[in-house]
Amino acid sequence: MNGTSEGPAHAADLDRSAVTDRDIGLAGRTDAPAYREVFTAAPLAMAVVDPEGLVVSANDTLGALLGADPAALAGCAAADLVDLASDAGTWHAYREVLAGRQPRLRCTRRLKGADGHSLWAQVTVAPLTGETPGLLLSVSDISARRELQARLRHLQMHDPVTRLPNRALFFERLTAALEAESYERGGSGRVGLCYLDLDGFKAVNDTLGHRVGDRLLAAVAERLTRCAEEAAGARAGVPLVARLGGDEFALLVEDSTGTDQLADLAESVLAALQEPFELSGRRLSVTASVGVVERHTAGTTPTALMQAADTTLYWAKADGRARWTLFDPERNATRMTRQALAATLRPAIDRGEFALEYQPLVGMDDGRVRGVEALIRWNHPQFGVLAPNRFIALAEEDGSIVPLGRWILRTACRQARRWQLDHPGEPPIFVSVNVAVRQVWDSDLVADVAATLEDTGLAPHLLQLELTESAVMGSAGRPLQVLKALSDMGVRIAIDDFGTGYSNLAYLSRLPVSVLKLDGAFVRGFQYAGVADTADAAAASEAAAASPADEVIVEAMVQLAHRLGLTVTAECVETSDQASRLRRIGCDTGQGWLYSRPVAPDRISALLDSAGPGTAGVQAGVGNP
Repeated sequence: MNGTSEGPAHAADLDRSAVTDRDIGLAGRTDAPAYREVFTAAPLAMAVVDPEGLVVSANDTLGALLGADPAALAGCAAADLVDLASDAGTWHAYREVLAGRQPRLRCTRRLKGADGHSLWAQVTVAPLTGETPGLLLSVSDISARRELQARLRHLQMHDPVTRLPNRALFFERLTAALEAESYERGGSGRVGLCYLDLDGFKAVNDTLGHRVGDRLLAAVAERLTRCAEEAAGARAGVPLVARLGGDEFALLVEDSTGTDQLADLAESVLAALQEPFELSGRRLSVTASVGVVERHTAGTTPTALMQAADTTLYWAKADGRARWTLFDPERNATRMTRQALAATLRPAIDRGEFALEYQPLVGMDDGRVRGVEALIRWNHPQFGVLAPNRFIALAEEDGSIVPLGRWILRTACRQARRWQLDHPGEPPIFVSVNVAVRQVWDSDLVADVAATLEDTGLAPHLLQLELTESAVMGSAGRPLQVLKALSDMGVRIAIDDFGTGYSNLAYLSRLPVSVLKLDGAFVRGFQYAGVADTADAAAASEAAAASPADEVIVEAMVQLAHRLGLTVTAECVETSDQASRLRRIGCDTGQGWLYSRPVAPDRISALLDSAGPGTAGVQAGVGNP
């Protein structure tokens, strides 16, 4: 680059000239004609410069290079001939060599050649040896080498299929755009990025071959380039279009003006790709998903910007594809929290960060506690107490639901046995534990249950396992075998959230199920008695909008369950009116805040103690904190 100091001089260039510093010193003397002849005819452009920086003599090669008579160059300032004063760094280094404080200067300059065209030259300045004062200036034309380097760099920095800048050049430009100097010179100090990939491009490669796929990529690149040119602003310039690999492209907007500019660019990209592509007689249609990020350059790194763009692209695909999505910090924070939870879930089991709470299952006819449902809580050191909806899905995804489910099962059975021993005068209550489908497939659930019951001493009929309706109703093969083995063992099987799926009721009769737990949505649909007489306008409006159809549906499901020999539990019972209606319909047990919220084990013990011998009943709200 201009003004940059480089390494030591090329020895080969000086060897070819067969001229030494001593020779050049003598070349300036009238009594050394032989040496002057060598200096004049040397193929390397050279000049002898006095300590003041003026040319003493120049050879023919230098004259030809600069398009001047060598004799006319004498007395000229050497720095002016080869442009050494154009930048402060090179000028200072040159002055240091003149003063003898620096041994050599080598730099690359762009000079005007004899034919009027510019050329790239390598300039070397070194002191003459011996007693002769002054410097030797040598100039070598490196235009061909620079041109070759430029061609090689272009090949290195561009994609051969689309001819667009590749990932390396894209990150080079992005890094430069985020440097402080780039926005301290003026402008908006902002940067924007549209990061996109083609929806379903793999199918094109798989069905039509990579040659057609490459032609499609090239055609897409042309349309993206046209979008960038049309979107160019007077200040921001043309966005950089790059192919980052595969079917991924990026449009970088330096000095962006805000999210509106990036949104308009994303819209134009989607619109440009909607028109079908005509390739080799084939008519291909393609869409793209686009992640859009726009932010201040200050404090932003290339890695952070690309991570945000990649996340936003994933959102665009998850939201349905063929669309653009703008980066949302709040949504990203939720994603980061989810990732943090997933990373610490397994170790949390070993650290003992989980605890169980229990919610009573109450007989609708007598109000007696028949059982409890075990509900897990995560006492997270960073995020506080987390309900199962925050982490159970993560546990199912990474398989940690198996060790976690095993811990829940053992803890709940041990606690149920403790209540039994602490209240010998009361009929023992059962404990209900939720089981994920992955526990059935990825573990020996039958063996785990058998071992747990044996270790804790809990009778099998005091354990109830809950599976969701979608999991149970589609059971076949191993899952069905597991359910039958558990039922044969004496364990009760319950279908949780019943009524939310598309149940084959005829198939239900052939499953080893003993309990249906009605989804709370049906119970919430019941009308609230007396609500219209209250001052709660929202509750009155909800009551007025409720349909009696929910009550009819629940009554039909209860009657069907009873005919099949099943008991029915209603979830989310919150008012006494709901409880009375469910009792009239014939529902067997209820669960909800009317009776108690999920509480710690000692609260269940207190609830059993307060009921008295033989009358373990619970009044509305007794178990609530």
